Amino acid sequence: MHFGTLSIFQNYRDAQSDLEIVEGELALAKLAEDTGFDSFWAVEHHFFPYSMCPDNFQFLAQVAGQTKRIGLGTGAVIVPWNDPYRIAAKTALLDNQSGGRALLGFGRGLARREYAAMNVAMDEARGRFDEGTQLVLEALAKGFYEADTSFYRHPRCALRPRPLRSFADRAFCIGVSPDSAVHAAVIGAKLMVLAQQPWEVFRKQALEPYQEKWRSLRETTPLTPLCGSLMYCDEDGDRARELGKKFVREYYFTIVEHYEIVGKHFSETKGYEHYASAAEAISSMGLDAMADLYASVNLYGTPAEIAEQIRAQKAILGVDHDMLVMPKYGSMSLAEAQKSMSLFAREVIPRFR
Repeated sequence: MHFGTLSIFQNYRDAQSDLEIVEGELALAKLAEDTGFDSFWAVEHHFFPYSMCPDNFQFLAQVAGQTKRIGLGTGAVIVPWNDPYRIAAKTALLDNQSGGRALLGFGRGLARREYAAMNVAMDEARGRFDEGTQLVLEALAKGFYEADTSFYRHPRCALRPRPLRSFADRAFCIGVSPDSAVHAAVIGAKLMVLAQQPWEVFRKQALEPYQEKWRSLRETTPLTPLCGSLMYCDEDGDRARELGKKFVREYYFTIVEHYEIVGKHFSETKGYEHYASAAEAISSMGLDAMADLYASVNLYGTPAEIAEQIRAQKAILGVDHDMLVMPKYGSMSLAEAQKSMSLFAREVIPRFR
């Protein structure tokens, strides 16, 4: 079972300097290498303290220079905000810089205010994402880039440096909505998701459509999904549950604010109608109850409790799955995150290997 860590670069309530956040995430990346995690991933987010990593390729290149073994993934590069040629070229360069350790995760982006500041029409996101991901993977496979699609035009040009090996088993696609999950299968990428709803819902709305589409296109077993969760691990059960729930709820409320989850714009934005159900759920259940539900699908507790939670996820999904854990979020300090992450690596990971 593959275990990775995902850094989200959150400056909760602007309580620290941005420099402290960036330096802290680098420390966590090196800790992931030292404690036996298989991969380290960095998000792409712009403009707001919710999450601050405007160029995950640049950050991963720094991590590559300070590590030797660990895989390095974009979690994710937001395709509609980036030129596909640039994504392919940066991926190939990172692959060379890291000795073949690059992992490529694609995302579509969900925040209206980030789309507005990027000056990209959110109504175009689905088309840009579907076309852009295809173009990137074709360029990495062929060694050259060219585009003649609805959203992208580019004459044929060489991709240099070339990637060191195929990305056929190194491409990932975030799929929460059924459409995104199906697209992941179409392009041959692994399905990637961050915990936000009961795992039974993810299985029905994303995993099963992905598997069905995969089998319709190929005579192979669908690839193993990569499932991400917030994580807090402590040897003291009472402290683990108290602080874990506190940190997760704090992060949930920043999600609601950043993505304007309770807004009506999703139902009015082409390609995002699926997310309108979240606003309806919050309206019916209440924000506090939704925060508790969100906390229940993420990971916090003692090592034994977290291991049991992972086993329960596997049982619900009906397949083996790989894991990303997000070790620092909300008001959690760097020291708390480092202690939690080290304990998880020492006491939880070996139970699944």
